[in-house]
Amino acid sequence: MNITLQVWRQPGPDAEGGFRTYQVDGISPDMSFLEMLDVLNDRLVAQGEEPVAFEHDCREGICGSCGVMINGIPHGPQKGTATCQLHMRKFRDGETIVVEPWRATAFPVIKDLVVDRSALDRIIEAGGYISVDTGSAPEANLTPVPKTVADTAFDAAACIGCGACVAACPNGAANLFTAAKIAHLNLLPQGQAERWSRTERMVEVMEEFFGSCTNHAECEAACPKEISIDFIAMMNADFARAKFKNRRLLAQKN
Repeated sequence: MNITLQVWRQPGPDAEGGFRTYQVDGISPDMSFLEMLDVLNDRLVAQGEEPVAFEHDCREGICGSCGVMINGIPHGPQKGTATCQLHMRKFRDGETIVVEPWRATAFPVIKDLVVDRSALDRIIEAGGYISVDTGSAPEANLTPVPKTVADTAFDAAACIGCGACVAACPNGAANLFTAAKIAHLNLLPQGQAERWSRTERMVEVMEEFFGSCTNHAECEAACPKEISIDFIAMMNADFARAKFKNRRLLAQKN
């Protein structure tokens, strides 16, 4: 395959960026998208040029670090697929492919295709964990969890934190990410002790960095794990309850 790439190049956060055009010939249709970028970078290095900076780690659709915009679509044209799992056979021979970093105010560009996604980390730091001292691990079967609840929590826990939902959203909202991280804890018995404080803290930190959800559902369409926007509705309901319950608990303490 012979591919024409238009790649966003930006040397640093404060520098101006722009698209550079590269011809990449002799690409196997069985290559992954990242392997194709590796070929491009090998050739750029051989020519004495600066390689294209992009993030990757596991290359198995698990870590979420590989995300880029491909022809204006987060992770590319194949639904339910991370960039590292996308293969070149999804493109036509001779096609022009536009590759950009995530486009969101909360994700400033560091270099080329690499963005700073630490705003997502701030949400997790606000409450995406269980801190209650539960003692030694109990026998698993002593805590009954209905299968439907366990399955729903597992669906939420599939979120890999790639940021595609934010990049796809016209408002730059992180509601799907936040909702998934809240739900996989709030649904299970172990997460109940901090359910209301967790929900309120995580949502309020989210609102500091990201835009508001207006139900475009672009996030669900772009998610490589196909996480449902139903979790956003669950989060909104819990947030409303948390505002009431947390105020009542505070009044009781005072």
